[in-house]
Amino acid sequence: MKRTLLLSLAAAVAFATGAAARDNILVGVTLGATGPGASLGIHYKNAFQLIPRTLGGRPVEFIILEDKTDPTEAAKNARKLIGEEKVDAIMGSNSVPSTTQIAQIATEAKTPMIALAPVALPHEKLGWVFTTPQPVALMMGAVVEDMKKKGVKTVGYIGFSDSWGDLVLKALKKHAEPAGIKVLTDERYARADTSVTGQVIKLLSADPDAVVVGGSGTGGALPHIGLVERGYKKPIYHNHGTVNREFIKVGGKKVEGAIAPTGPLIVPEDLPADNEVKPVASDFTKRYEDKFGEGTRNAFGGYSYDGYLLLNAAVPAALEKAKPGTPEFRQALRDALEDAKNVVGTHGVYNMSPEDHTGLDERARVLVIVDDGKWRLKK
Repeated sequence: MKRTLLLSLAAAVAFATGAAARDNILVGVTLGATGPGASLGIHYKNAFQLIPRTLGGRPVEFIILEDKTDPTEAAKNARKLIGEEKVDAIMGSNSVPSTTQIAQIATEAKTPMIALAPVALPHEKLGWVFTTPQPVALMMGAVVEDMKKKGVKTVGYIGFSDSWGDLVLKALKKHAEPAGIKVLTDERYARADTSVTGQVIKLLSADPDAVVVGGSGTGGALPHIGLVERGYKKPIYHNHGTVNREFIKVGGKKVEGAIAPTGPLIVPEDLPADNEVKPVASDFTKRYEDKFGEGTRNAFGGYSYDGYLLLNAAVPAALEKAKPGTPEFRQALRDALEDAKNVVGTHGVYNMSPEDHTGLDERARVLVIVDDGKWRLKK
């Protein structure tokens, strides 16, 4: 009788605290494989077909929900995954606005999050959030370095009218102004727009030495096409949110010469033999193209896979302190992610710290150019 009472009390405490210890690990995922970010979200989602169903040797279940590239839907999914499914960690999404919404909810609920797109929040509000994509400033630094080599003195900017457009412009200015490059314009367009004629005319009127597009996916092709159709022949740069086959399909020959920073997994064949990222990037790219077809390689599936690799590296340390399904495990997993060192992914080598929840350096970037209908390493 006494033992029954103790077990009942333990069950009551577990219910009240939301703790239900279990042997398997649950990871919630919210992605937009439909909506304006579908050309990215499909690849993020595809990667989960290549991910093992264990983490740190423990069985794992990925609960994947669709958010239609809508921040409101992403927030709704995050609350469901954390509040109802009691996931041990959450991953998502494929746009900055959606990922930022999820990050705020994950932080409030003290649930570790692997952000699959940059987050538009200051570092002090990202204690539970770890990001797989390269920081925008790191990538735009490579763009400005290339501009300097070309003698660019002025640049025009056109980007999404949301937090992604803001992040790219901020990073561009951070590097351009010290390099003596003046940003002449700040034109914006919505992700769902089908015409940017007015913005392109203003860009052409400013007559910059180069243009930077702060869009992503197929949405990044729209300004590029408009500029080329109106006779602009100077360099057009993009960002790491643009590099996939769909961008080239939409733009065709008009996006030939487009330049963008991206991770090494896009061109693993061109990396030197001693590059430490090359084996992981090559393996993932081969398996992705074997599964989804030749030429389907992209940066975005790699972000999902790198998120898995980070969790896989952190789980063993968390398991030493608590069982999945409990607040203690989530806390231990957060702490282990923050201490993750030398995790070699498809995009770079991750070294997390309390001050840096992305942990990537220059090894995580290369410049690529559209050449004969393919993204190739820019030399």
